[in-house]
Amino acid sequence: MLTRGVVLNDRYLLDDRIATGGMGEVWSATDKLLGRRVAVKVLLPALVSDTEFITRFRTEARMLAALRHPGIVAVHDYGEDAMVDDRRVDYLVMEYIEGIPLSKRIRAAGRLGVAETVSILAQAAQALHVAHNANIVHRDVKPSNLLIQPDGSVVLVDFGVARSGNVTSITGTNVVLGTVQYMAPEQIAGRPVSAATDVYALGAVAYSCLTGRPPFPGANPLHVVTQHLQDDPPTLPLDVPASVAALVSRALAKDPAGRYPSAAAFADAARAAQHAGSIPPPPPPPGPSFAHGGGSGIGLGGATTGGHSVGATTGGLGSGATTGGLGSGATTGGLVPNTRPELRSIPPRPRNDPGAGPHPDRSHSEAGPLYFPPTVRSNRRRHVLLASVAGAVVLALASVAAFVGLRPDDEEPSPEELTKAWVGTSASADPGDGGAGPAARATATARPSQSAKAPGTTNPSVPSRGTDPDTTGGPKPGTTPGKPPASNPHTPGKVCGSGYKVIDSATLTGSDGVQRGKVYLLYNAGNGYNCTVALKSTSIGKATAVSTYLEVQGRTRSTDGGSFAYYAGPVRAKAAGVCVRWGGSAAGASYGSPFEHCD
Repeated sequence: MLTRGVVLNDRYLLDDRIATGGMGEVWSATDKLLGRRVAVKVLLPALVSDTEFITRFRTEARMLAALRHPGIVAVHDYGEDAMVDDRRVDYLVMEYIEGIPLSKRIRAAGRLGVAETVSILAQAAQALHVAHNANIVHRDVKPSNLLIQPDGSVVLVDFGVARSGNVTSITGTNVVLGTVQYMAPEQIAGRPVSAATDVYALGAVAYSCLTGRPPFPGANPLHVVTQHLQDDPPTLPLDVPASVAALVSRALAKDPAGRYPSAAAFADAARAAQHAGSIPPPPPPPGPSFAHGGGSGIGLGGATTGGHSVGATTGGLGSGATTGGLGSGATTGGLVPNTRPELRSIPPRPRNDPGAGPHPDRSHSEAGPLYFPPTVRSNRRRHVLLASVAGAVVLALASVAAFVGLRPDDEEPSPEELTKAWVGTSASADPGDGGAGPAARATATARPSQSAKAPGTTNPSVPSRGTDPDTTGGPKPGTTPGKPPASNPHTPGKVCGSGYKVIDSATLTGSDGVQRGKVYLLYNAGNGYNCTVALKSTSIGKATAVSTYLEVQGRTRSTDGGSFAYYAGPVRAKAAGVCVRWGGSAAGASYGSPFEHCD
């Protein structure tokens, strides 16, 4: 266990733990060799043991370390396999930033002036342009990830370094409403991100500065992302010059091609808008915020606990104080009361605006996203068929949710996953190790067949396990009276996504003989991933306990569980040629397999 006074690799003396969360811990530390203060992000042991994750993390850490810009937090060092109390530790050493997050600055002021806003935008956009030229997309631009230093300069922190592929639940600790409020439509829909994705997020930040609230507020993330996809740009105060309103409007274009062609172009437009509107220079940041120990932003993190931020801000500004780091994204402290000015609609950009037309697809440009294609094993001997993808795009756009950014880089979000109920919490504890639970659990009546069965060959009153003949898992017409009165509208194939085929299943039957649900194991021959999902058979539409898990032999078990209206999952893991153990539970009935499907 890490404690104050621990020294990593005989060099970094840990001083104070700033934050903890889904990715690990952030410490303020002293570099004994150079005698300077640094921020150290220490990864969780489970992530260190994830070979795919740690490889991606190290690759992106090296790329970030190569960036040199005053507006980007510096990465100083990376440590591998440091030993602390007989356990392996990987860590990232970063510049310690003295500053307060923009989110706290906005709360303190209620809303920012136009001059200060434009100055922040120009600085942040220029920093983003440097990252984009290095083929790095931030992916999480928001006020808490912009630190304002005492001299008014802006530092961009918490780049999207190696999001864990094991975290796919919308209720996971790495998914936060604050992130959703600044997420571009293409990112919400699970499409490739690019420089334009960061431009959109910065446009949303501009709106927050000018109004004191995100462009699409709401307590329900599903409602928020629906607005991002469908609604017109929100409104701005009447005192915002037309040139600045047009700047925000273009940055918030739904179509990436309608935004500024680069972050540098956005920065230039911000400076031009400031001159066009004869905006006075911004005032310096308030001194007391920096003079009394509050608001020290650290490393790659922001002031809110969120994403997998690797920095934090503590203290300062009374009730608006926030804590930073790696956690759930909750912001502590109240909002500063604010009387909002009269609002007006953001004017649409004129059709003859230079650059209004489409620009080249950035997904293949120098400013494109990092992508780590999976290594596909071709010797997986399973008789699977590719699932149909017809209608997937329509369903995805009709039912998006905020967790799409947290999945394996080669996985697209499924339409069903995008509509998962926004209730319950993700549980890291697994539902069992395969032993019998408190209630009767499903039993294996036969070794699963690799060939499809004819519908109706399984007695619904007998716990059964095997290959599901209906790859869509949808309810069939002519339901018999003995089955549950309500049918689950979701299917395992749609929950896991395109390309997944059911290869095994187990019925979850309670001690009273009533079917509580069914857990499925699916496989995608295209990328070598397995997927599990548990569909409820009772209390359909009502939030009740349900869970599912997937464990690849030699790796940590991944679990999704909580109170959900329809299903738990999907839980995905790459397992081509490796044995897996899988299972789930619903309303007290559970199933857990041995290690199997090793081919």
